[in-house]
Amino acid sequence: MSLESPVVATYGSSDRAAPLVVLLHGRGSDEEEILGLARGLPPGPSYAAVRAPIREGGGFAWFANRGIGRPVAASLRSTMEWFRQWLDAQAPAGRPVVVIGFSGGAAFAGGLVLDDPTRYAAAGLLHGTLPFDVGVPVTPARLAGLPVFLAHSPDDVVIPRDLLSRTWDYLTGESGAPAYALQEAGGHGISASTVAHLGGWLAQRLTFVATHTRPAGFDRTWVDLPAGVLPGRRGDRPSVSTNTPQEQLTQQATGPLQERLYTRVLDLPGVQPRPSAISVPGARAFALAVSDGPPEAFIVPQVGEFAHLHPEYDGSLHLTLPLPLAAELIGKGWGVAHPLAGLRVAPGMVMVFGPRNDEELEMVSAIVATSHAWARGTAD
Repeated sequence: MSLESPVVATYGSSDRAAPLVVLLHGRGSDEEEILGLARGLPPGPSYAAVRAPIREGGGFAWFANRGIGRPVAASLRSTMEWFRQWLDAQAPAGRPVVVIGFSGGAAFAGGLVLDDPTRYAAAGLLHGTLPFDVGVPVTPARLAGLPVFLAHSPDDVVIPRDLLSRTWDYLTGESGAPAYALQEAGGHGISASTVAHLGGWLAQRLTFVATHTRPAGFDRTWVDLPAGVLPGRRGDRPSVSTNTPQEQLTQQATGPLQERLYTRVLDLPGVQPRPSAISVPGARAFALAVSDGPPEAFIVPQVGEFAHLHPEYDGSLHLTLPLPLAAELIGKGWGVAHPLAGLRVAPGMVMVFGPRNDEELEMVSAIVATSHAWARGTAD
């Protein structure tokens, strides 16, 4: 497929060192219409709206959401390559790039980040579906460390319900993405409320990128597990709230198991109990008064809080891990990313599901011990 040079409309900063926010429209729209979204988003970045190059049914679309087969998969691949050529010329390595798409543009944005997650600083998917079954990877923890803003409406009659549900479940669960997920009435359109939420999310992400360096490494795997290997968690994942406060809603640990876990963590070297400085009332924090670990190893660095256990009605934990371990934990079913990871809290902040039995108590204890070792800055 031969594609013409991109047609691009711009808004905002002309500084080629400023973050680049790329806006992608849906079928029946164009680059000028989607560029209007930028007027409600934070000042500072460069905004670029790119016209979709594929003409379908008299209108423009990135690709269809139904009936996807090999020809459409091939079309998606060639269109992504066309887009990347343009993007790489606009944003060489080191310039942060955020892609935000609406409807068909959301599907294309999803394809871009699934194809190459490390290329992007964040992604916003508004009233669309991921491009399932067209050759881009949709595997566990594929988007670990990549903040995603997701907006859906229960009244949407344009995007098939099963695809919306599949997209929601993947992005808020096993994808590993820190997903800020929003459901609002109103159907297939971008409301003023959605723009306000998106603008706040984008501002926080760009501020985080500008003020944080890449998280420090960690030369250990899982502490206290045979050969340092974390096995997979059995069964389905529990239900989890999709915004803050992040809570485990099903499969809660019993009270006695929670107390045994709490006691085990307090027995780790240097751990002090305290009320959490960031969580809901009743959450019990684990803190270190002395540490050689990096700031990214803490939920609240100012008070040494590296983990906390939620109240008994919930029973899950929040803690931080190096991103590779956080991705592995999510991929193996032991937890999910925090929706504000990489925005207001450390990129490797995760929810760890409460243990359901003695075997899981051993695994969760080892996960916390690994977070503790990273926070201490020691391999002991």
